This record gives sequence, C-alpha cells and structure tokens, in this order.
Amino acid sequence: MGWKITTIIVLVAVATGLFLSGVFKTPPEPLEFQDNYWGRGAKPSSKPPKDHDKIHEISVNVPNASLVDLKNRLKNSHWFEALENVEFQYGFRLNYMQDLVTYWTDKYDWKKQEAYLNTFPHYKTNIEGIDVHFIRVKPKLKPGQTAKPLMIVHGWPGSVFEFYKMIPMLVDPTSHGGSEDEVFEVIAPSIPGYGFSEVPHKKGFDQIAAGQMFLKLMERLGFEKFYVQGGDWGALITRSMALLKPSVIKGLHTNMPTVKFSAAYGFYLMLGSVAPSLAGLTEEDYDKVYPASRQLFFTLQESGYYHLQASKPDTVGFALNDSPVGLAAYILEKFSTWTNPANRDLSDGGLEKYYTKDELLTSVMIYWLTGTITSSMRFYKETFAGRALEAPTLQVTVPSGVAAFPYEIIGHVPESWCYWGYPNLVHYTTMPTGGHFAAFEQPGLLAEDIRVFVRKVEALDAPEKVADQ
Repeated sequence: MGWKITTIIVLVAVATGLFLSGVFKTPPEPLEFQDNYWGRGAKPSSKPPKDHDKIHEISVNVPNASLVDLKNRLKNSHWFEALENVEFQYGFRLNYMQDLVTYWTDKYDWKKQEAYLNTFPHYKTNIEGIDVHFIRVKPKLKPGQTAKPLMIVHGWPGSVFEFYKMIPMLVDPTSHGGSEDEVFEVIAPSIPGYGFSEVPHKKGFDQIAAGQMFLKLMERLGFEKFYVQGGDWGALITRSMALLKPSVIKGLHTNMPTVKFSAAYGFYLMLGSVAPSLAGLTEEDYDKVYPASRQLFFTLQESGYYHLQASKPDTVGFALNDSPVGLAAYILEKFSTWTNPANRDLSDGGLEKYYTKDELLTSVMIYWLTGTITSSMRFYKETFAGRALEAPTLQVTVPSGVAAFPYEIIGHVPESWCYWGYPNLVHYTTMPTGGHFAAFEQPGLLAEDIRVFVRKVEALDAPEKVADQ
C-alpha cells in the first residue's frame, strides 16, 4: 500500500509541476528585430550618409576643469553624524567614507587611471541614432592561429572597467594558465546610458533593445558567429541577443542565470523543501537554497535600490549626479554587500579585500565624469514594460554555460533549474568563492570557466567539422 501512495504523490507532483510550468499555455511570441531609433528628435527620413556606420577610434581624455570641479565638491562635502557601533549595516560607514574622500582628494590620480584605461583600444560607432562605445582587444596571433570572438557585457553599477583584469587572461591565455587554442578576441561595449556610450534619448531602451544594438555592432565588426558572456544586466542583454538571433551566437556563458520566478518556481521551491530529489536538487543545492526565508529576507533588505530605480530613477538622479560623495556611497555600498553579504559587519565593508582604492574610485569616476548615473538607473524602469517582462519566459536554445558564484545576489540557482531557461545547458560550475562582480573580484576563476565552457562547445562542433571534410 505504501508504494501506491508514494506513486500517487509523485504523479500528482509531476502533473502539478507541468501545469504550473506553463507547458499547456500558448508560449509568448519570439523576439524580433525592431525599427528602433534612440537619437534626439524624429528619426531622419532621408537615407543616412555613406559613412554613417564608420568606426572611430577614440581615447579617454577628461578636461582638467572637470577634475578641478570634482576636488572643490569633495572639499565642500556635508557630513552627518553617524550611529555608534555601526559598520555597514545601515549603509556606507561615515568614517570609512571620510578616509576614502581624503584619499580621493589628496592621492588619487585620475590621469594615471586614464592612461591605464587607454591601454586598451577604445572605439565609437553610431547605431540606431546614438554613439556606442566599446573596447576591442585583439590578441597577438602566431601563423595559423585563430582567435575566438567573445563579447562581454557589464551590468549596474559597473562598466567596461571591471573587465580590465580579465581581458589579458583571455587574449593571452598562455601567460595565464591557458593554452594556445584558447585565444579570444574580446569586444566589451558600454551599455548605452552607461559610461562612455551615449544616453538613449527616447523611452523604452531595455535589455532587448541593447541586445539588438550589440548584435548590429558585432555584424558591423565583421563577426559572423561569436560567443557572449555577461552578469547582471549583461546576463539579460546577452540572453536577449541569443533569443533575437541564435544563428550567430556560438555559445552563451553567464554568471547570473535568469530563471522566471513563476508559479512553477514556487511549486518546486516548496517541493524541494520536503522532497529535494523530486525537485532535482542535490544535497549541496538544498543547503544553499533552504531555508528559503533566508534569501527572501536578504532580498527585502537589499532591494530598496531596485524599487527606487524601477519607479523614479530621475528623482534620485538629481542627488547622485550632484554629489560625488553621495554617488560613491551609493555605488560602492553595492560593491561591498554584493561581493559578500558578510561584509556588512566589517568596518571597511570588505571593499579592500579584492579591490584597491584606485579601482573603486575609478569605477565611480566613470559615472561621475560622464554624468550617466541617472540614465543607467533608467534601465531598471524600462525592464517593467513591454516585451522585457516576457523575455525571461523564453528559452535560450544556444549552447549555454553557467558559473554559479556562492554570493550572487539573486541566490543559488541549481543546475537542474537552469534547464528551464537554458535547455541546451552544456556546462555548469559551482564556484568555490566570489560574488556578483565576478570579473572584477575573481577574474582568474571566471576566465578559466569561460575557457572550459568554450572547449565543450567547440567539442560539440568537432563531429560536424569531421563529417564535412
């Protein structure tokens, strides 16, 4: 009798899971290219000039007047009285910020950092009415050697700068533990409205629009097929690229897998708490997912920024765009908590465990000097409209890989659950350490995982190549 009851329970669970998963629902329409224009004013009715798709090499060069203005603002900062016996639990700690501002004013050398930024080639090209900035780093190839094209996309509050430690590992693998067959040519664009890319001048610029724009960029650069990698918004943008034009994406690697938080997710979350194996969970998965209240409580504590930016980004933008100290506190508090939640109990927020003061301040300076903090936050509001809401329900069909870092802010996504959004998952790594800013914090681990993933994808193509010979 016991086996009959168990069988019935399993069948009911499977049937309920299938029903809640949406298998019996009409799937949303696939993503398609749109006739977008993000420039100022109306879209030009005449044909664009012959050189409209020209690529211009540029360099980062900030006028001294901007640096003088910054120093004056730092010297005139208004401070508040801090609570006693508080580290980063209430946000950025006052004493540490005062020390950081002293360093920023007296020792930080932007021109030195500017020269470092210019060690990689920078370019701009006009796509859909606005100038898109990107870095393109080509490897030094031996005769007969080829490089695999890879686009890497940042998120918020990041920039292309967070890839500077990882890029050399990808373009020069033999100097960083890789082999000669694992050479990449890296393209790292700035999301429009972030850093050195122009701000979209129309409403509606979301991850799908960015994905379309970056597909056009890669086509303009002459790449027929390529790999993509991303975390945070970069994860959703590269996902959109794979949904819009899967034929050109050889493989998608992400350090923030996105799974639709649907009724099915809730069902499997409840099922896994009492019958982990039925929910596809390993013992390690179980320990990371449960108690589910732990992740829920963390999300409630740490998602205030998301609600603010998804509702009234321009309001908070006035404050952040006017105060360099306010901007630094807002951005760097995320680098603290999102690297490891335990950093909230440290006097320096754990910021200097993996980042230097120069690296932290350069990350802030890119937003300050370009005045793009407000436009970057608008990306959150655009996510709650139109097709951007439906995109997470679509499945990515290209070969996919996941690097699961233990302190990722969205929580642990088990390998078995990743198949819901990435049915062609060919690679999954449980990382020993690391948080949300993987490329910035753990460049070696992420670079190696990208190499392993690409090796697996290339091996999948090998039988086809042999058959064609």
